[in-house]
Amino acid sequence: MTDVELMKRMLRAVLAANKSGPGVSLSRLQSEYKALTGEQIPHKQMGHASLDTLLHSIPSVVHMERNRTGEMVCFASVSSETAHVAKLVARQRTSKKTGRPQMVNCQIRVKPAAPLILNGRVCVYLSFLGNRDNGGPLEACGNIPTNFKENAVSGKPKPHHYPKDYNPSPGGNYNPQQVQGRIREVLNKYSNGFWVSKLPQLYRELYKQDLPSEAIKDLEHWTHICTVEKPCSSNPNELLLYPPTTTPSTTTMSPLALTPPSSSPPPPASSSTLSPDLRQKLGELLVKYSNGLWAHALPKLYLDTYKTKLPEHVLENLSLLSDFCTVDYPMPDNPKRAILYKRTREENHNRRESVEERRAREEVGSRLSTQTVPPLLIPREEYPSVLVGEAANTNGVILRYIGEGYSQAQEALEDKMREFYCCQDNNTRTRDKKSGTPLASLTSGQLAAVRTEEDEEILRAQVTEVMADKVKVYYVDHGFSEVISKANVFELHEKFFNLPFQATKCQLAGLEPFCQEPAVLKKFESMTSGKILLAEILERGQTSLVVLYDTSQDDDVNINAACIKSLQDKTLASPLQVNSAYMNVAVRSVCSDGTFYCQLPSRGLAKLTEILEKAEAYFHSQGTSEFLVSRPFCGKGCLARYKGKWSRVEITNLHGSRVLDILFIDLGVQSSVEVIELREVPPPFLWDLIAIPPQVVKCCLADLTVSGVGSWTPEAVQWFRDAVLNSTDCSVKIAKLDETKRSVAHVYLFPDKNFQDPARSLNRQMADAKVNSICNYMVQTLSKSVSAAGQNMDIYVSVACHPGHFVVQPWRDMYKLVVLMEEMILYYNKTEEKPLKGEKNQIYAAKVENNWHRVLVKGVLTNGLVSVYELDYGKYELVSGTQLRPLIQEFRLLPFQGITAQLAGVKLRQWSEEASILFRNHVEKKPLVAQLEAVQDAHHPWDRKLTVFLVDTSQEERDIWVHDIMAEFADELTKEV
Repeated sequence: MTDVELMKRMLRAVLAANKSGPGVSLSRLQSEYKALTGEQIPHKQMGHASLDTLLHSIPSVVHMERNRTGEMVCFASVSSETAHVAKLVARQRTSKKTGRPQMVNCQIRVKPAAPLILNGRVCVYLSFLGNRDNGGPLEACGNIPTNFKENAVSGKPKPHHYPKDYNPSPGGNYNPQQVQGRIREVLNKYSNGFWVSKLPQLYRELYKQDLPSEAIKDLEHWTHICTVEKPCSSNPNELLLYPPTTTPSTTTMSPLALTPPSSSPPPPASSSTLSPDLRQKLGELLVKYSNGLWAHALPKLYLDTYKTKLPEHVLENLSLLSDFCTVDYPMPDNPKRAILYKRTREENHNRRESVEERRAREEVGSRLSTQTVPPLLIPREEYPSVLVGEAANTNGVILRYIGEGYSQAQEALEDKMREFYCCQDNNTRTRDKKSGTPLASLTSGQLAAVRTEEDEEILRAQVTEVMADKVKVYYVDHGFSEVISKANVFELHEKFFNLPFQATKCQLAGLEPFCQEPAVLKKFESMTSGKILLAEILERGQTSLVVLYDTSQDDDVNINAACIKSLQDKTLASPLQVNSAYMNVAVRSVCSDGTFYCQLPSRGLAKLTEILEKAEAYFHSQGTSEFLVSRPFCGKGCLARYKGKWSRVEITNLHGSRVLDILFIDLGVQSSVEVIELREVPPPFLWDLIAIPPQVVKCCLADLTVSGVGSWTPEAVQWFRDAVLNSTDCSVKIAKLDETKRSVAHVYLFPDKNFQDPARSLNRQMADAKVNSICNYMVQTLSKSVSAAGQNMDIYVSVACHPGHFVVQPWRDMYKLVVLMEEMILYYNKTEEKPLKGEKNQIYAAKVENNWHRVLVKGVLTNGLVSVYELDYGKYELVSGTQLRPLIQEFRLLPFQGITAQLAGVKLRQWSEEASILFRNHVEKKPLVAQLEAVQDAHHPWDRKLTVFLVDTSQEERDIWVHDIMAEFADELTKEV
C-alpha cells in the first residue's frame, strides 16, 4: 500500500468515526488524524502547499462544506469500501448517547509467541525432530503432553500396533470405530431416524469432517449401531437410518469389537455398565476439563482425586461414556488415543441448531402463522465482529453480530419496514391506512413495529409495560428499552418475523465475581461505546461466554483484562518518581533487549507477600485439585508455582488445549506450562489479590549509548544477569519515565545500597566494558553464544553422517522453531502467491511434505525439481520448483537452527562405513551435551562449523564421551589390519 493510499484510508477512518454526520472541522482535522495515526497528514510531502488543497484533490475521500457559523467542515465521501460499516455505526441505537463512535480494525492479529522459560523443568516438544523418512518421533524428556508428541509440526506419528480384532475397511484414514461412535451420537439426537442421503451433511456439520465413503457401504453391517431400512419409495437408492433395534447390552460392546467383521465376543455383562457412583465421579472430573481430557490420563487423575483405581473396563469400552460425554479420536490410525469431552445441555442445543438451520428456513410459513421468530444462530467463525450495546452488568452484555446474515440483514429489514410503514409525498409524511394505523389494544409481551421519536426510524420492538397514554418497549434488534407514545406503536406485519432478533446477551469471561462493580462497568463502557470489536467465543449458548478485543491499536487490547485492572488500588502500586532513589530493590528478570524488571519496596508488595503466604497455607489445608483451571483464556488471572511458591500469573497465549504461555505479573518472568499446573485464586483471597497492581517495574539502563537495533549480545545479557539477577540488595535512581509505550523507567542501577557514586553504577560499568553492543539476531548472524571454547551446550543431533560431519540444533531454541514452523504453515497455506523461479544459493521457504521449511537452494534441475538444504535440520531434499516461496522478514528473525559440526578428540580420516554406522547409532536423533572446542567462522551462517566433544549424559552411573568410543573403535580396526 502506497503512502497516499494509506493516508486516504486513515482519513476515511477519522471522518467516518463521527456519528450522525456533524463532520470534522478543518481546524480539528490534523489533531483528530494524529490521535488515530500518531502523525499529522503529510500534505507537503504529497506535493500540496496546504492541507486545504490536498483535501480538495481527493473528492472520493472527503468533501467540505461551510456550516452556519462559516467554519469549514470535512465530511467523509461514501465509498463502496466504507458504506456498510459507516451506515451500521450511524444507525446503532442506544438509550444513551455517550462518546464518539469509532471504526476499528475487525481482523484480529496472530499473537506472536514470546521466548519461553520453561517453569522449573525441561519440557521441550521434540516430535518434529523425528526422522521424516522412517517415522518415529523422539521420546523427549519432561512431562510432554501426548497430543504434542504425536501431532507435532513435522515428522510422522509412531507406527501403531493394532489389536487383532481391529479390521478397518479400505481407505487411508478410515477409522470405523470413530465413525461408529459418531453415528451413534447422531442417532441419539435424531431418534426418529433420517434419510441416509442426509448423513454426510449432518456428519460434516457436527464434526467438521467429511464422512468416509466406506462408511456408507458398511452401514448395513453395523446392526449394533444402526438399522437401515428401504421404504416403499419411487427412488430405490433412498434408505432410512434408525437407532438399532437390538437390546441395550448389544450397544455397549467393546469399541474394538464393533469393527466389522467382528471376531470378538461381547464383554461380560458386569463390564458393560457403569455404576451410578462411577458415572457421577467421571462426570465431575470431565467438568473440570472443558477443553477435553485424554482418555489415557483418566486412570491417574481418577486415582489422585478419589484414592481408588479406575475400573479397567472403562478404558476398554469408552462407549459406556457416550451418554454424558463425547469421545473423539483425533488420530484415525490410533484407536487407543481418544479425547473425552463433557457434554452440556447447551452444547447439545447448539449442535442441533447447526443441523436444523436449513429446516428452520423451510418452516418459515408455519412460524409466521404463530408469530414466532427463529432463534439467532451464533456465527461459526472463531472471532466474529460485534457491536456492543448496553451492559447493566457484565453477565448480561447486549451485543449484535456484524456481517452478512446479521447486521446487513437487519439493515435491509429496517429499510423495508420504513418503506412499508411510511411514505414520502411532496416532503410531507403520510401514513398508509392499512399499515400505518396505531394499535388500539396493547398487551405486555406483544411484538410491534415502533416509530422512534428521535429520528422516526421504524424498528421491531416488544411491549414490556402498558401505561395510560405511553408504553415501554424493548427494541429487540438493538437491545435497550424506551418509553414512547402509544401513537407510535403499530402492528408488526408477519413478513417481518423471519429475521432472528439481533440483540443477544453475552457474559464476559473472568468478570463473574465483579459483574456489577461500578468501576468495571465504567471502564467497559468507555472502551466499547460505539466500537466494532472482536469476540472470542469460549462457550456457546443462550448467553455465550466471551472475551472481547479492541484491535484498533498497535496491540490487541483484551477488554475483559482491562476491566479487571480497573479494580486495582493505585495506592498499592510501586512508587515511581523522577530523581528518586530506592534501596533494597530486587531484579527479577532480564530480557534479551536489555530491559529488566525490578521489585521496589512498597506497601503493595508487603501486602501481596502476606496474602500469598495465607493462600499457600490455605492450599496446604484444603488441597488444590478443586481449584484446577477448567477454562483457560487469554487475559485470565490465576496462580502458578515459581521456585516452589504460588505466584500471580496472567495467561498470555494458548498452544492448543494443554499448553499455554503465562506471565508472572509480579516478577516479569514469562513461562510455558501445562494447564493442570494452574490454580484458580481461592475466593477468600480473590478481592485482595485483584486490588494489588503488578509489583514489578519495567526498566532500562539510562544514558547507555548503543548502536543498531535488536537484542543485546548473549555475553552482555549474561554479564548483566550474573551481576544483579535475583539480588535483593540493589539500588536504583530514576532518571526519567517513558509513558509513551508500556511505561518504561530509565534508571541508574547499582549492585548494592551505595547509589551515591555514579561510577559504581552498572550503567557506567557496561559502558566502560563495551559489552553493551547490540546483536541483530537476523538470519545472517548466528548466535554468538557458541563462541567460547570449553563452553557446554545442550544440543540435539538431527543428522549424523560420520564423525567428520553431523548437524546439531541448540536445545534451548527448539520450541521457538516449533512455533516458527507453525506460523509458516499458517502464513504460506493461506497466502495465494504465484510460484517463483528459484536461484542457486538463495534462501526461500519451501514446502517439504506437509510442512514449510527455511531452505537454501543448492541447484536447479532441468526437470523442474530443485535441490534444497534445510537450514534448520541439515537435511537435503528434492522439491518441485512450484513449492518455493519468498522467505518473508518475519521468518528470518530466528537464527538458522542447523549447525554443522565435527567431532573433537579424534583424528581426521576417511571413516569406514562400519565406523559411520557406529557413530550414527550413538548420536543421531539424540539429545546430548556438546563441549565446544573450536569454531570455524564463515561469511554465511550455514557454512560455519563447530568442533565439539559429544557427551551422552542419559545414564546415571557415568557420562559417555563419544570420541572415546570412536577412538577405541579406530584402534581396534588398526590392530586388525
